[in-house]
Amino acid sequence: MADPAPTQPASRTVRGACPHDCPDTCALLVTVDQGVATAVRGDPHHPTTHGALCAKVARYTERTYDPQRLLHPLKRVGAKGSGCFIQVGWEEALDDIASRLRAIADRDPEGVLPYSYAGTMGLVQGEAMAARFFHKLGASRLNRTICSAAGGAGIDAVLGGKVGMDVEQFAHSRLILIWGSNSITSNLHFWTYAQRAKRAGAKLVCIDPWRNETADKCHEHIQLRPGTDAALAYALMHELISHDWLDQNYIDHYTLGFEALRERAQQWTPERAAAVCGVPVEQIRQLAVDYGTLRPAAIRVNYGLQRVRGGGNAVRAIASLPALIGAWRDPAGGLLLSSSSHFAVDSSALERPDLLAGRSPRTINMTTIGNDLQRSTSPAFGPRIEAIIVYNSNPMAVAPDGEAVRKGFAREDLFTVVLEHFQTDTADQADYVLPATTQLEHLDVHKAYGHRYWLANNQAIEPLGEAKPNSQIFRELARRMGFTEACFAETDEQIAAHAIKADPRNGTITFKALREQGWLKLTVPDAPFAQGAFPTPSGKCEFWSEREAAAGRDPLPEVLLPYESEASAPQLAARYPLALISPPARNFLNSTFVNVPSLQASEGEPLMLLHPQDAALRDIADGQLARAFNDRGSYACRVEVSTRTRPGQVVAFGIWWRKLSPGAVNVNALTHQRLTDLGAGPCFYDCLIEVS
Repeated sequence: MADPAPTQPASRTVRGACPHDCPDTCALLVTVDQGVATAVRGDPHHPTTHGALCAKVARYTERTYDPQRLLHPLKRVGAKGSGCFIQVGWEEALDDIASRLRAIADRDPEGVLPYSYAGTMGLVQGEAMAARFFHKLGASRLNRTICSAAGGAGIDAVLGGKVGMDVEQFAHSRLILIWGSNSITSNLHFWTYAQRAKRAGAKLVCIDPWRNETADKCHEHIQLRPGTDAALAYALMHELISHDWLDQNYIDHYTLGFEALRERAQQWTPERAAAVCGVPVEQIRQLAVDYGTLRPAAIRVNYGLQRVRGGGNAVRAIASLPALIGAWRDPAGGLLLSSSSHFAVDSSALERPDLLAGRSPRTINMTTIGNDLQRSTSPAFGPRIEAIIVYNSNPMAVAPDGEAVRKGFAREDLFTVVLEHFQTDTADQADYVLPATTQLEHLDVHKAYGHRYWLANNQAIEPLGEAKPNSQIFRELARRMGFTEACFAETDEQIAAHAIKADPRNGTITFKALREQGWLKLTVPDAPFAQGAFPTPSGKCEFWSEREAAAGRDPLPEVLLPYESEASAPQLAARYPLALISPPARNFLNSTFVNVPSLQASEGEPLMLLHPQDAALRDIADGQLARAFNDRGSYACRVEVSTRTRPGQVVAFGIWWRKLSPGAVNVNALTHQRLTDLGAGPCFYDCLIEVS
């Protein structure tokens, strides 16, 4: 007689990782009682998590066990967008999906488009099996630009990749510039290091167009106009050069193009920058004094500032600052935008681009999905998009120019499949909705973009209902499509083992060791650029970029004002005189968590901040429901009259689901599809409106 299967203990703790699009990538400890996850808490031994979670992820069990969770495949039976679905079996759903995709691929596989982003940051449930599937099919490729493309391109031009300081070293800085980030909301664990530095005597400066929670806790707030960050950075360079607050030895040995940068910086006096940025000239001068004289000086730059026309060049200008003063010499000096490029990931093994077999499918920019779904077949565009497979994203809520997006997804002839946890705005437009697992129900491996630790996510509980991991859904679709390559049979454990490349930066880290420990740190020096060695072609910090010149762009950072502003579009500004920015609501993460009852209750309702001067001009009272509008659309929202925003600027918090907003539209009804200078990213904070 066979031995009985071992029973699991009544209560156990499972090591996991937060999957969400946040720099912190926290190490989790999941308590499981009798097969049910009862609590999720931060690992107190993980140095950057140190036992603390944000309010969102602390409620992860509430989200996993939500009664509204999708647990069975659904098939549309009513009109597009009607929300009329019936429950079907997995076999029926996958057979029909494969049949429909095969018919489109027989005409032209580029008629199929994947649409995904960072609903999970996991390397297994993100783009591994999915990418293999679409590569083998020959589908159109997606340029995943919606969050960080401009900033990533900007930092790459100067430093050679998404590299920078170790976040733990900010605790030892004497000056910290928090530039384009509400860290208390969007980068909580960095903020704990900034607080340690503050208690040790460091000065904290927040540079942001609105007085957010982080600005309240800093010594100084520089409230510049949206899209003017490059001008401020150049004014700081002007003062550093004029007062000789430079590390000339570092410049001479480890930088490229200083003389050209000096010449351009001389054009940006504090007075000129003050006029462009809308801040007092004295603030700029004092900031330059602080940055030029306090050591070590550190900059935490985030992605908010790059969501405008000139966002990539703004990041280039800011990323040039540390090398001028030799800040990289000290572990607690320099800059951090993202740590992603410190990780050596074997993307080819994960995603198998060799399955393209020499084909070069067209690329669709996810930012312009509203227009692209409405385009017809043409020589320039290629075939019409006949099918879209959405996973790890909610484009109906998050993509710009919401009315264009709605029209695109409303096409009756567009075959739409959505992998989801909940019936989102995008799921409402689907022909099939397939229930996906949450982080507690599958295995994954994670890198981070705010620290230097690999993390493993072990499966804590069995999938609820009939939910399947993304990886399994694409495996089963691949089998039905007749894809016989061995990579389509790999398990999640085998895929995860591919992720960690044999590379000195990864040291001896293996996925097996990672699963047991939960997290392991990269082998990267505390001050990686103390003696240059940047991952640029020259090995130096490139103020002047030959790569940018070869691409036909300015080899030096440019000051490019927004597409929509009084300075750049005066006729438009006469009709729509208010600049709109839409930072994330504190209780949501993009459009994730919007439907969690406790978090929705904490957030209240969609809200926009209007300065008292602007409210008085329009006879709008605090608490009133008002209409924000421009040529693209209209958005009804409750007003808070507040000095937290500048005169002439509206702050509307996102990203609410459309169906949970007044009039079934959200703030993206007002944003446009024009692209950033570098990286072809979105310009969410480059937008003029009126309010009535």
